Amino acid sequence: MVDADVTGQGIGPHEDEPHEQGFNDRLNWLRASVLGANDGIVSTAGIVLGVAGATSERSAILVAGIAGLAAGAMSMAAGEYVSVSTQRDSEEALLAKERRELREDPDDELAELAGLYVDKGLDPDLALQVAQQLTAKDALAAHAEVELGIDPDDLTSPWRAAFASMLSFTVGALLPLLTIVLVTADARVPVTVVAVVAALVLTGWLSARFGYGSPGRAVLRNVIGGLLAMAVTHGIGQLVGTQV
Repeated sequence: MVDADVTGQGIGPHEDEPHEQGFNDRLNWLRASVLGANDGIVSTAGIVLGVAGATSERSAILVAGIAGLAAGAMSMAAGEYVSVSTQRDSEEALLAKERRELREDPDDELAELAGLYVDKGLDPDLALQVAQQLTAKDALAAHAEVELGIDPDDLTSPWRAAFASMLSFTVGALLPLLTIVLVTADARVPVTVVAVVAALVLTGWLSARFGYGSPGRAVLRNVIGGLLAMAVTHGIGQLVGTQV
């Protein structure tokens, strides 16, 4: 990384660009957190509004909401752990294969690395120089980055992702749960819907922010999906409530 050019002006990474070490793991943690919160909001809102459509009993709504919160949080944590563990296992297997190839046939691996840089647009002589210098510094890191798209020092953490997902789901789920049980019966549904929509706007914006996407589209998708889920579950609750 170059800190300054010949004029003395700094040429480092822009502050809003993801160049820092450990970015991949932090981004994975943030992604799990935002998605967990979003799922907690939508799924718990669907449950409590569905029950509210069938009964006005506060205790029934509370029990259903707590059960949904606990089940959802554990399910999110387990799913995230399995998913990220599978990803990490694959990354570690690829790195182990690359270590073996570097140990057994370093010359061919050097030629392969140089060829990859040629494919990226460098002329052969410069590509060979770059490959030699990077190999001398850290052969595995050089090959992993260019050949595999993996940073050996920045593998994803399944435990961190699982904990972030569980905690954020719980926090997200508390919003519709507390809203619907604390508000008076005649205002439960509209107040909960408004609170959920506001929360979905926030999580949609955050997901776009962390993923460098379009905030408008992310927010719109979030809100429409949440409204659809709440409308369907509340309608089913009302339908079932009149039949039981």
